[in-house]
Order: sequence, then C-alpha cells, then structure tokens
Amino acid sequence: MSTPKRLSRYNPASEDFRKEEFPFYWVARLNGVYHQHMERALRKVGADVPTWRVLFILKENGTSSMSEISEHAIAKLSTITKIVYRMRAEGLVETSTSANDGRVTEVSVTEAGRQAIAAIQEATQNLFARSFRGLTPAQITKLNQLLEVLFNNLNEH
Repeated sequence: MSTPKRLSRYNPASEDFRKEEFPFYWVARLNGVYHQHMERALRKVGADVPTWRVLFILKENGTSSMSEISEHAIAKLSTITKIVYRMRAEGLVETSTSANDGRVTEVSVTEAGRQAIAAIQEATQNLFARSFRGLTPAQITKLNQLLEVLFNNLNEH
C-alpha cells in the first residue's frame, strides 16, 4: 500500500517525512513527559504508575480478571500478575478464583485500595487540570476519537 503524496510527510519511509508532523512523535513525547510527571506525583503518595493503572481499571470496571486488567493496561499478563500480587501483599487488592472458571483469577479493590485511589486522585488532579488547560470538552472528545481510530487501525489483526 503506497502513501498518497499529500500524506507522505507523515510517513517515515518518505523523503518528505518531517518528525514534527508525525503524530506518533508527539504521542511518544507526550507519553514520556506524562509518565515523568505521573511518577513524581504518585511517589508523593507512595504509589507508582502500574499501581495507578490497576487501581483505576478496577475503580471503573469493578472486579476484573487478570486478563481483563492486562487488556486494558496494554501489558503482558505475566507483568500484570506480578503487579497484582505485589499490590495484594500491600493490601490494596484481593484476589480470588472465579466461581465460573477455576482457571481465572479475579481481582478486586480493598478498603486500603480505595483510600489509595482517593490519595492518588488528590495527588494527580493538578497534573490532569494542567494537561487539558486550553482545551474544550469537545476538543478532548475529538482527540479521544482520533486516538481511538489510530488504536483500532493498529490493533487490526
């Protein structure tokens, strides 16, 4: 599949390519600086980015299997398993065997986990407010829609 000339500057394989016009350049830079700021904010409340991810997936989805957490976190199941068992040792989550399938481990938030969520929300609220400063809700919705299209394009098998 060749890239039309009008899109060639976005294609790293093209002679017309310019990194500053490549969306993934900005996505990578954004993700990097986001992680730096999140790590700094989370460190203040004794948390880290993997803990934040798992807790907020559970906060939104409720009890979830390790596989579901892995899917939403875009992380290997073995990585999520290690993170969840560390969090269980810290008292933030509980694990149990699924009543429907004994091969499935389900994860739920404990009271200590809910307290950690509240502390994390307080520690990160300014970061998120600053991140979206100058954007309208409609612009944020459109940004999410565009990022979802890119995600789905890349996720095609």
